[in-house]
Amino acid sequence: MQPYTSNWTHITEFVMVGFSEVHETRLLLLVVFLTMYLFTLVENLAVILVVGLDRRLHRPMYFFLTHLSCLEIGYTSVTVPKMLAGFIGVVGGKSISYAGCLSQLFIFTFLGATECFLLAAMAYDRYVAICMPLRYGSIVSWGTCIRLAAACWLVGFLTPVWPIYLMSRLTFCGPNVIDHFFCDASPLLALSCSDVTLKGTMDFVVSLAVLLASSMVIAVSYGNIVWTLLHIRSAAERRKAFSTCAAHLTVVGLFYGTLFFMYVRTKVASSISFHKVVSVFYSIVTPMLNPLIYSLRNKEVKGALGRAFSSRSWKGQ
Repeated sequence: MQPYTSNWTHITEFVMVGFSEVHETRLLLLVVFLTMYLFTLVENLAVILVVGLDRRLHRPMYFFLTHLSCLEIGYTSVTVPKMLAGFIGVVGGKSISYAGCLSQLFIFTFLGATECFLLAAMAYDRYVAICMPLRYGSIVSWGTCIRLAAACWLVGFLTPVWPIYLMSRLTFCGPNVIDHFFCDASPLLALSCSDVTLKGTMDFVVSLAVLLASSMVIAVSYGNIVWTLLHIRSAAERRKAFSTCAAHLTVVGLFYGTLFFMYVRTKVASSISFHKVVSVFYSIVTPMLNPLIYSLRNKEVKGALGRAFSSRSWKGQ
C-alpha cells in the first residue's frame, strides 16, 4: 500500500512494466510468446472443431473438453495480446485504463475459477465412468452435462464479483506503474493508498474457497476411482481404466499446482521476477500444454484429426 498524502490525485491509467528488465532479449521473448499464443489458439480451435464435427466424439468427456478449450483460448487472449503489444512498442501498448485494468482482472479471475470447477466436473465424469459404468449413461446424461457446464460458468462468473467490487472502492493516487505483464491483484494492491486489509483477506478467502471446493471434488472422485481400481483383478483392465484418467490428472496437477503456489501461498517474500515467471507458466504455458496432454495424445481425438485431414485432402483433389 502506498502512503497517503494530502496532494494525491486519482489514477485513471496504469502502465504495465512487463518484462522490461530483460530488454536485451525483448525480441526473443516476443517471438517465443507469440509462437506459444498462436500454437495455443490453433490447438484448442482444432479440438473444438474436431469434437464438433466427428459424431464419434459426441460424448460427455469430449463435451467438457470443448469447454476447457474455450476457456484456454479466453484465458490466454485476455492477457497475451496486451503483453505482446508492449513488446512491439505500439502506442499505448504498455498502458491500460483503470476500467480496462479492472475488466481484465475480472475476466481473468472468472475464467480461472471456471476452469477449476470444470476440471472438478471432468473428474466427476471419470468417477462415474469407472466406478459406475452400468449407470453411466443415465447419471451423466446430456442434460446433466449441460447443467454441470452451465453451473461451472455461472459460479466462475460470480467468483470475482465481490473482490472486484472491493478493488473498485480502493483509491489509487500514484504511482501508476504495475510491475507485471497484466493487471493481477497483488501488484494492484501494492499501488493503492487505501487500507487493503479487507481486500487482501477477501482475495485469500475467495481463492482458497474456489481451490478447496474444486480440489475436494477431484480428490474424492479419484479416491473412489483408486479404490475401485484396487478391486479389479485384471492388471490389463486396471491399466486401461487408469489410462482414461492419466491425462486429466496431469492437467490438474499443472493447473492446481501453480494456482496453489500463487494465490494461497504464505507471506514469505518472493521476487517480482519469479512471480512473473510463475504467472507465465499458468497463464501461457499450461493452456498450450493442456490440449497436447489431454486430447491430442488421445487415440480417439488423433483418429478424428486424421479423418478430418484425410477428408479435406480427398476433397481438394
